Amino acid sequence: MPKILIVGGGYAGFYTAWKLEKSLRKGEAEVTMVDPLPYMTYQPFLPEVAAGSIDPRYAVVNHRRHLKTTNIISGRVTYVNHAEKKATITPLVGEPYDVDYDHVVITAGAVSRTFPIPGVADEAVGMKNIEEAVYVRDRLITNFDKAAGLPKGDPLRERLLTVTVVGGGFAGIEAYAELRSAASALLKYYPEIEFDDIKFHLVEAMGRIMPEVSLETSHWVVNRLAERGAPIHLDTQLSSAVGGKMELSNGDSFESDLLIWTAGVMATPTVTRHTDLPVEARGRITTEASLRVIDADGTPIEGAWSAGDVAAVPDLTGKGVGGFCVPNAQHAVRQAKLLAKNLVAVLRGEAPKDYVHKSLGAVAGLGLYDGVFQSGNLAIKGFVAWLMHRGYHGLAMPTWERKWRVIFGWIGNFFLGRDFATLAAVQQPRVAFQEFASRPKPPAPVAETPAPAAAPAAAAAPAAAPAPAAAPAAEPAPAPAAEAAATETKPSAATEEAAAKKPAPRTRAPRKTAAQRAAEAESAEKTEPAEKPAE
Repeated sequence: MPKILIVGGGYAGFYTAWKLEKSLRKGEAEVTMVDPLPYMTYQPFLPEVAAGSIDPRYAVVNHRRHLKTTNIISGRVTYVNHAEKKATITPLVGEPYDVDYDHVVITAGAVSRTFPIPGVADEAVGMKNIEEAVYVRDRLITNFDKAAGLPKGDPLRERLLTVTVVGGGFAGIEAYAELRSAASALLKYYPEIEFDDIKFHLVEAMGRIMPEVSLETSHWVVNRLAERGAPIHLDTQLSSAVGGKMELSNGDSFESDLLIWTAGVMATPTVTRHTDLPVEARGRITTEASLRVIDADGTPIEGAWSAGDVAAVPDLTGKGVGGFCVPNAQHAVRQAKLLAKNLVAVLRGEAPKDYVHKSLGAVAGLGLYDGVFQSGNLAIKGFVAWLMHRGYHGLAMPTWERKWRVIFGWIGNFFLGRDFATLAAVQQPRVAFQEFASRPKPPAPVAETPAPAAAPAAAAAPAAAPAPAAAPAAEPAPAPAAEAAATETKPSAATEEAAAKKPAPRTRAPRKTAAQRAAEAESAEKTEPAEKPAE
């Protein structure tokens, strides 16, 4: 039975496994998927998760619940040796091991791409996974809690109420707009904070935002956000973020307690840098339009496939940047579906098909009840575009179980409002327990008992005196102990002086041996005649 190994369980990986389960006949192939996370994240929902509009659990799809026949391994693929068709898997617990395969599907996705700007690695957070979105939500609300207790004009208060986003693409604009909407909604719960107290800044290096829409539409978005208290700094770069102090290339400087980085992505390097499969200049796996991996000559490599953000897939419509499909959810999902069909076709001796997708448009949410849609020259803005945004992504969410959870959550929020309960303490869940947990008392320190001053002299006496005649022959055993005591190192003068000043502890005198008692009796007999004339 052919073995299919899927590296990564994100968009492309999950959809590939999902569609293979529906397309393969029983016993036709064995499918294994490897990913360190137990779920797939629907990334278009991350801005709404950060804004409190969607429950974080509803924006992810559990692998094991929805993949019925796929073997799921929790771990990472740390090397792909396609020459031998072996992959090294490092599980979450245990030692790495190798597995064999007949077909490998590289769908490891992408990670945030950063630049060596001082302070960014220490202060910023991305917007690529559900954990980051939850952190941003909790950080925003917790900062409101802190700022409400500080007086106006306090520098710390201004820092806590300042949010900075770097990157003016779809991900950055949606996150920026949703957070501005959430901050405005929070004001009714914090009478100590006013609208003008909250500062938002978006930094974009280019002269425009959202290249997927027309220039006119992008200008409308800039003006719309500025009206809502969320200005955008165009043609501006972040120069430094050390200690939370934002320094911009245009000379502006301010402190911000929340810095979100959305300025681009790159193929996951833990996979692309540890394989013998060909990789192009930007670190992506090179593929042809059929999603088969190709070598430098353009020849397909048997048994190797790739799709999604980790792959350089040609855009046959001619509209892709550099001739390749841009890394977004639309392409990843559609490529994965075609990859599954092509892989099944190859297993059955049929020819694969090329990937061609002409985008029908781009839609973005700009906060509650506001959005923008662009398709060709048609631009729809405001409430209608917001409905289109929610309708499209609500239906695009994989599995009806997840769709209904998201839709019912939206309905609940419409009647009850957004849920702004923060669970920031969950990031350190054992703090409260440890604070009051009872612990065993440490053992009392054992005081060192100094040896009696007369011990060396008493121990040396038997060595100098001849053995008593009346001593039993069966008692030579104490002699080694006495000899060892006689050879002990004599304390130094400083040690003796310190011992003399220290009060002697009340300890019971050590019990004397038979040899010591005999030696003392003999010494007393010898000294008695010398003492009588003195009387």
